[in-house]
Amino acid sequence: MASSVLSREVQDEIARIAKNGQVDVPCLERLAYLVLETSKKGDREKALGIGELKQGVYRRFNVENTDELKNSGRFKMATDGMGKFDFRLKSTWEMLYRRFVGVLPNERHQQGYGCINGVNVFDYFKPWQVFGLDPKASTKEDIKAAYRRLSKIYHPDNPNTGDREIFERIGLMYRSIVIVF
Repeated sequence: MASSVLSREVQDEIARIAKNGQVDVPCLERLAYLVLETSKKGDREKALGIGELKQGVYRRFNVENTDELKNSGRFKMATDGMGKFDFRLKSTWEMLYRRFVGVLPNERHQQGYGCINGVNVFDYFKPWQVFGLDPKASTKEDIKAAYRRLSKIYHPDNPNTGDREIFERIGLMYRSIVIVF
């Protein structure tokens, strides 16, 4: 626990909570250290190696190796129109993993340009996560409300936060899930 130092702001907040809520200060400090250590571990998620990326893609298409993948009808159909792949490159395997398997461990909880609810809309097509919805429990009205909320933020006419590319990605995601209903 000693590897982290609590900021003055955190220490003041602990004192305030302890005073108002009659909570033990050492208990709150232990909690703060635990949160700091846990967040540090989350930041250190290791990127997958090329072998792990390949295995994830192989499992997705139920094949044993790259040659089988190239000849797989399911793979050919899923990647139709995506162009040719250079299977020697890690970036190719990362792209395939993102598209067909899931979020890479070191890319969870992303922040920055193009990231909504921890998902980079340019790297991942995860509409339910981007809209912050549960696919099993959400109604058409929930989807519409989530889309409207995000479209107001990213609409190109919004002078402060508007962004045409993000707005178009959100629209594409909206259309992809609203068609299910």
